[in-house]
Amino acid sequence: MKPAIRRSLLCALSLVSIFGLTACSKGGFSTRGNDNPYAPGVNQRAEAVDGIEVGHRLMAAGQFELAIKSFNRAALAQGIDSEILSGLGSANLGLGRLGQAETLLRRAVKADETQPETWNNLGVVLMESGKTPEAVHIFRKAYALDNGESDAIRDNLRLALAKLENSVITDVEEENYKLVRRGTGDYLISSNL
Repeated sequence: MKPAIRRSLLCALSLVSIFGLTACSKGGFSTRGNDNPYAPGVNQRAEAVDGIEVGHRLMAAGQFELAIKSFNRAALAQGIDSEILSGLGSANLGLGRLGQAETLLRRAVKADETQPETWNNLGVVLMESGKTPEAVHIFRKAYALDNGESDAIRDNLRLALAKLENSVITDVEEENYKLVRRGTGDYLISSNL
């Protein structure tokens, strides 16, 4: 036999023996027990988690778009109330959509005037929109509703008053503010210094 033919036969014999041994083994994923290579399915009988709670968790994680979707699902399931409006407004605030946030937060405080966090978030939107005198009024209302217990609301009021005084005394000075996430749904404006 010629060496080229012998080499071809040896390669073919090697391949046949490798595939033959492979066929003898189980290989792949184990099929014993509950070892399933696929993700588990959705349990249709399980009780769903409250959409508002999911929305707040997503906001805490900085996932504002997903939080909006979760609040919208909660609104479809149970109707729109002040808590959902406040959540939607706060999520839009986190995304920098000040116009939408202002509209939603105004609707939320109109529906329930007793929530200082909602008033605070409305004040933040007004500060960011350059409506400082109205923001001072809103922060005072939030501070009164909270009985002065929230440091974030007090700091926002203090900053708004300082900005109002500075705008009266001096020419308009460009200041950079950023929103800092505090607690479950309120924001603190802090100066970027």
